[in-house]
Amino acid sequence: MSASPATTQATAPPSPAPHDARTRILDAAEAIVRARGVAHLTLEAAAREAGVSKGGLLYHFASKEALITGLLGRMAEFMRQDFEAMVASQPEGPGRVARTMLAWAFEMAPEAINERCDRAAAVFLAAFHHDPALLDPIRAVIAQMRRTLATDGLAPGVGGIVMAAGDGLFMARIFGLYTPTKQERDDMHAALSRLLVAPPCG
Repeated sequence: MSASPATTQATAPPSPAPHDARTRILDAAEAIVRARGVAHLTLEAAAREAGVSKGGLLYHFASKEALITGLLGRMAEFMRQDFEAMVASQPEGPGRVARTMLAWAFEMAPEAINERCDRAAAVFLAAFHHDPALLDPIRAVIAQMRRTLATDGLAPGVGGIVMAAGDGLFMARIFGLYTPTKQERDDMHAALSRLLVAPPCG
């Protein structure tokens, strides 16, 4: 008895996994805040931008606060992973963490630095506008960085200067306070680099 010929059945493409929809929603919310400001971030606008239904958005984020919390959690995890990877890429020894912070602030391509700053600014300002307490995940990551910096083997205050310089440039950009020239950035980078070759404490 011969076998029946095999039949090929067309199958519909799989539906996007839940995390894909969640990522699209977070990306959409971030894009709205960056382009139009936090006042324009609504659940309806985020759903429309992400190409999902309002019910689909509510499945992942039941409120605007939950949506902003999701943005903060994602940003905090990105910061933690990026920082740890950059520390691991630096040579071991005193100043390893401070060198990472210097690279974070000065040694990436300018467009990459600006993109990262603008993304962080959008998320931070959205959270601060809604409820400053939502920034706690970011505060926790920064606190861990500071603890790591405190054991970096440099003289007291040196690592803090490097971190404060990077923070200052970030704040200047997100609030439009000033824009240093390339020469000014190069001079700051060189001055901070000289600090990191000073003899370690102890």
